Amino acid sequence: HAIAAMELGYDGVLVNTAVARATDPVQMGRAFGLAVESGRLAYLAGTMPVQEMAEPSTPVTGTPFWHQA
Repeated sequence: HAIAAMELGYDGVLVNTAVARATDPVQMGRAFGLAVESGRLAYLAGTMPVQEMAEPSTPVTGTPFWHQA
């Protein structure tokens, strides 16, 4: 849920109930923190460029001939 809020452009996420009512609140708080951190890192890493046509990213060297097009 934290990442969904970030994707919508929110600056903060209120997670009190989710953390307070979790079986292990400490772990839940850590999980939310890691989710937000990983979401931010992924955003900063950027997405790959949009292409008009598909382009294989795996080399065919060493691929058996029956798997090659």
